Amino acid sequence: MQLPDETIEYRYDRLLARPGEPWTPAAELRARHLLSPDRLDALKQPAAAVRSRVIAERELGSVPDKDRPLQPGFLDLPQKLLDGYRRKQEASDIGRILRAAARLRDTVDRVVVVGSGGGVMGGRAVVDALSHAHHNELPAKLRLGKPRLTFAGDTLDHDALQDLLELIENTCIDPDMPEERWGVIAVDSGDALEAAAALRAVRAESAKFYGPKSGVLRQLVVPVAGPRAKLRDLCRADGYAEDDILPVPDDVGGRFGAFTAAGLLPAAVAGLDIRALLLGAAAMTRRFLEEPFDRNPVLQHAAVNHLLTEEAGKPVRVWAAWTRRLEAAGWWYEQLVGGSLGKQGRGPTPVTAVFPRDLAGRGQALLEGPRDKAVTNLVVKGGKHPPAALGMADRNEDDLNQFSRKGLPDLLDAAAKGCGEAWWDAARPAAEIVLPGLTDHVVGQLLQMLMLSAVVEARLGGVNPYGEPAADGLRAATLRHLKATPNLPKGEARDATKGG
Repeated sequence: MQLPDETIEYRYDRLLARPGEPWTPAAELRARHLLSPDRLDALKQPAAAVRSRVIAERELGSVPDKDRPLQPGFLDLPQKLLDGYRRKQEASDIGRILRAAARLRDTVDRVVVVGSGGGVMGGRAVVDALSHAHHNELPAKLRLGKPRLTFAGDTLDHDALQDLLELIENTCIDPDMPEERWGVIAVDSGDALEAAAALRAVRAESAKFYGPKSGVLRQLVVPVAGPRAKLRDLCRADGYAEDDILPVPDDVGGRFGAFTAAGLLPAAVAGLDIRALLLGAAAMTRRFLEEPFDRNPVLQHAAVNHLLTEEAGKPVRVWAAWTRRLEAAGWWYEQLVGGSLGKQGRGPTPVTAVFPRDLAGRGQALLEGPRDKAVTNLVVKGGKHPPAALGMADRNEDDLNQFSRKGLPDLLDAAAKGCGEAWWDAARPAAEIVLPGLTDHVVGQLLQMLMLSAVVEARLGGVNPYGEPAADGLRAATLRHLKATPNLPKGEARDATKGG
């Protein structure tokens, strides 16, 4: 059940011009640069028609060639997983995820998540939003049995990978000591070379630590793979049973995979409530399917952003998180929007910022730079900790004694309101996604809202939100150059500084 105070709100009144507003220079700027309410009203019916199309796409048995690829499975995935758990309990997909997570939590002190793409990034977004900000630095007793989590496999940065392996080699020495054991979550990342290369290195390190013939490896290296994935073939060759490989549904595309095992397993290892996460996502899907435009944050967000990008000349989309806990969610949103909407020479350019940290440079550009940007503020109403007053000090050179009975939340609120007023006065469009708090249920709503919105916005713009044809070209070019690079003699290392 979703309680009223758990509901996400999308507020976009400061994106809209106000017809009939008395003339002032600022009012004239707003009439020119903000959205027309009439134009948004005119888009409500097309948005509703797109919703009907998205609903119908779930039931298509045979997909016409012009509509391929079509991967709408993420819409119903949260509810399907919950229904399966109610029926089958431990034998369900959720039950298998929880069992694998418990095994890792009970056995190791560190888990390395190897993979790239939307599923892993979604898992990291959830973990960062809901875990202790310094989880990995806490001693085991304060982590309450939750392993340290490290994400790898999303770059080809040699030094970063070697630093990780060095960290493991110097902190994990004796496999018989629980506090020095480590495990791996290996996530199918399609043809991503960076993920495959990192996994090969991490698997070699784990075999060296536990022994290449150790049966422990199949318990502590947990694979997540689709039915036709190369990773699944690799695991079969290593002797994994099919039930030991957590599945990824065929009809869920990578960047829509936050609620597959790729995202849920890291969250479960971190001790988060993945059922509450899925309940939040399912609640957002119901709002999308059932609510009219004026109470439907998915349709509102999609329609507003479509107009900003396609008609108002605002292609730069700033994700402005007013908490560092949502920065990783911004990185996840960048790949979601870029891959879903950046097609046919169109689409927005998403940019992640954390405010007020990034106002030091970007605040100037947002107020007086090119009028090609629209801001979406991510605002969290309540914090995890009770607010503490700044307090009085004997020395007042910082001039803060005047605010002695205010806390950091008051300062943050004042900064957000000040930015909002400044952007409004300068006719710079800004909206808000208001979260009642950072809970599993709320974060589930947020991610599902943004995935649904991306699909609706793409359909409004006449592009297919699924698939990523340009990425295939990038991968092919990378492989062509890699194959043309001379092989190293065995045992030698290439000197990158000499270009050889």
